[in-house]
Amino acid sequence: MEIHRSRFVPYPSSAINALAFSHATKEKTTGEDPSSLRLAIGRANGNIEIWNPGKGIWVQEKTFSGGKERSVEGLAWIQEPGEEGKGGKTLPGRLRLFSIGYSSSITEWNLVTGLPARSSGGNHSEVWCFAAQPQWVGPKKKSSAAREGEFRGQNLVAGCADGTLAMISTAEEDLRFQKLIARPTKKKARVLSVAFQDRNRVVAGYADSTIRVFDSRTGESLRSISLGSGPKGGPTEILVWKIRCLPNGDIVSGDSLGELRFFGGESYSQIQRLAGHEADILDLAVSNDGQYIFTGGMDRRTALFKCIRSNGKKEVGHGSWVKVSHSKFHDHDVKALATYNGKDLSVTVSGGIDTQPIVVPIREFGKEYSRSLPFLPQTPPLASAPGARLLVSWWNCEIRIWRIPRNTGAEQRPKLVAKMALLGEEHITSAAISQNGLVLAVATVAKVKFFQLASHDTSKGEKFSISKLHSTSLPGATLVQFSGNGKWLAIITPTANVLLARLVPADDSNQQWTVLPRLVTLERSTRTADPSSLNGFWGNYYRTITHADFSDDSTVLAVGDLGGHIDVWVVEGNEDPTAAAVDVAIESSSSTDDEESGSEDDQKKQSIVIMGQHWRQHPNAAAIPKLDSAPLVLSFRPASSSSQPQPNGNPGVHATRHNPHPRSHELPGGEQRFMIVSAKHSVYEFDLLNGGYSGISAWSRRNPTSQFPTSFIGNKDRTKGCVWDIHEGNERVWLYGVNWLFMLDLSKDLPDPETLLVRNGANQLSGQELSKKRKRKSGEEGPRKKSSGAGDAIPASNVLSSVGKFTGGESDESQWISLDARLTPDPDEDGEDTRLILPKVRRGVKTELDGNEENVVIENGTENYVSGDASEDKALSKRKNKKQEAVKERGLRESWWHTFKYRPILGIVPIGEQSGPLEVVLVERPSWDLDLPPRLVGNHERAL
Repeated sequence: MEIHRSRFVPYPSSAINALAFSHATKEKTTGEDPSSLRLAIGRANGNIEIWNPGKGIWVQEKTFSGGKERSVEGLAWIQEPGEEGKGGKTLPGRLRLFSIGYSSSITEWNLVTGLPARSSGGNHSEVWCFAAQPQWVGPKKKSSAAREGEFRGQNLVAGCADGTLAMISTAEEDLRFQKLIARPTKKKARVLSVAFQDRNRVVAGYADSTIRVFDSRTGESLRSISLGSGPKGGPTEILVWKIRCLPNGDIVSGDSLGELRFFGGESYSQIQRLAGHEADILDLAVSNDGQYIFTGGMDRRTALFKCIRSNGKKEVGHGSWVKVSHSKFHDHDVKALATYNGKDLSVTVSGGIDTQPIVVPIREFGKEYSRSLPFLPQTPPLASAPGARLLVSWWNCEIRIWRIPRNTGAEQRPKLVAKMALLGEEHITSAAISQNGLVLAVATVAKVKFFQLASHDTSKGEKFSISKLHSTSLPGATLVQFSGNGKWLAIITPTANVLLARLVPADDSNQQWTVLPRLVTLERSTRTADPSSLNGFWGNYYRTITHADFSDDSTVLAVGDLGGHIDVWVVEGNEDPTAAAVDVAIESSSSTDDEESGSEDDQKKQSIVIMGQHWRQHPNAAAIPKLDSAPLVLSFRPASSSSQPQPNGNPGVHATRHNPHPRSHELPGGEQRFMIVSAKHSVYEFDLLNGGYSGISAWSRRNPTSQFPTSFIGNKDRTKGCVWDIHEGNERVWLYGVNWLFMLDLSKDLPDPETLLVRNGANQLSGQELSKKRKRKSGEEGPRKKSSGAGDAIPASNVLSSVGKFTGGESDESQWISLDARLTPDPDEDGEDTRLILPKVRRGVKTELDGNEENVVIENGTENYVSGDASEDKALSKRKNKKQEAVKERGLRESWWHTFKYRPILGIVPIGEQSGPLEVVLVERPSWDLDLPPRLVGNHERAL
């Protein structure tokens, strides 16, 4: 594979301004973390990213596109009260997401479509901060009852630039201004932060060195707390950047002096004052048990404070606070923090101007590493026209097109041939270019636009022109994808509908194209809606389509959604240039159950036939099972041989008096295989023709994910895409993530697992125990199974577990005191070996041994005989060394290969003709190339 390592393609990643988890605590009924738990990340360019923590998997599921001069400055989730479902079960209430950004309104987002659902209005100035009311809790005593008509939802309170506090009602699935809690102050000091102490008391931090407490029901001012004046030589006013309330009612604030202050929940007097930062504290987050506080500031520090309970005080949060540590996970200001502390997930997420989210463990703080999430999008904003050697990149409203030269030995650099900015306020959601480089499709949430590309050689060099293709008004889309022949464009709408647009050549030269006015709507399989709190009243969150791809011959289309379902359609008939461009055929429904209940008109449906071709669901699509998680990669394997010539038209199909709209029902032949990588890094290859009852190909049945190398299974960064290498009989697929590249050779089986099923005998190790022992000895342990959702566990040897205490007196001996009795668990201690025997049976490998035979260990194809004596470990070590040498000599690892050389990877796209060797453009966007503003230089730092 020839790689054009590119850093010339720009992608200005945007700063993180807001973070918010959808839930504060785990489910009360089950004690488990809710399956609908999501993290929302708001960026300065107006985009909102929805991440699924997934027990530490961390997958970016959706992106709500912003627009010009829009910014997300705050995020908040609320959850509607539970609803009674079928069988008397109480279903969790629906989640609602809100944002603010340099305007006087609050915007609610539709989680299903990713579009703004509604905005609030009101007679107040710009909203600088807002907070959601705590969830309603019923009366504790059975005898007491809630007041009739009491609102059980969660309203919002907004702090404005003129000192106003406004209550925004969310009742009746609406969002409207309700009342003013506080009027503008005399100085009209800005409200910088706001929080609820309980459902009826609001605490606000101002820009005039004060913290004020109000009764949200009456608007009465309960207390005004002064923080004093600033230090000499500096600003006289102290800015209260962030306010939070502890579970016991105490108030904690972070200000422009870098100090953390604690105030009593009843007396509102200052309890404690800590200096934790060298500059402003911009945000702070409190764990749900009130025992940990994380702060982030302008000095790039992320500090941890812990509550040390006083003697006799057993209530949560009571006691003195101490600073445990601080670290510089970020390269610039830390602007946003969010925490979640549940059963499986116990993390704090921080973000700021350096655009990268950082995950820090809470429960296992000091025992697990922190982890950085990708700051680049999950779906690469790149497309290529291999035949024309064009590379297309986009961000916000801009598009750039590059010409990639061939490597001819002479020094040639990629050339920027076109720049384009879309008119309108919406950002680009997706773009696609035909393989011949003649047509470009660009999508926003408002509409899809087509552009004709043309290149002419002149005396001054290449002249590249772009003209708009006139077409009927097309709906907005979140994803567009061209077929291989460039004649079909798949359009995925925000409502998860699948539409097909047909392009036809305008002349015989095939250089000019037009778009037919009629769109083809593809029907998806009917599936039961998931009763998740992420679903809206008019859609299903998990039906959102994230990936789509055409087969190499452009006759099959497959799409995958967040629920793990795959829908496949196939085109019937052959293209007939003599047929009508658009024809509507009426066909009767095949169902006989509805004949009695429905009329004749209800039993007929229209079929759109375009130039003799009609799209329908693939006959074998029902064989594809539901995936274990959402697909991250969906890609058809290109045909290894040249495609057979298609017949000219549809012979034998003629219109008659009884059938004026005939159409061919002939299905295309040939190989139709495609690969899917799920969010849990399970790899499947489906064969629509020869996949059997499960649809899974023979190679995938022989090589399940459990047999993949640890370098792939244990990788925490998720897969972003893939490219295929089919030159000269190759069957290789190159998968890549943000910092890794992995090759699979589908013409070969992966190396066998280290152990087969070994019969247990006296003084003999089982296969599972032997695998554990080898992993401990070699240090090649897999991913930690019990993780809090951040990084891997820190080795026990590097964790400080005890300290020495000198008792004094005549003896100089010291007493060791354990800091924590818990040790880092062995990752294989309570887990079963996931290596399956069934794949080896499919390969014809013998797995059972006779009683007189010794135990056999198969190591990447090399047989080793293991005895049951005490020198077993030493023998295993020698065999391992021999195995590694054999692997290198005999090339047993040619079925896979990986590297971490390239990072961070924005995307990889093929370039050049398919018939030649694989040639790709690998686009890197290193963090040091980000255009960041000047940062604060600390007392012990040197200016760069």
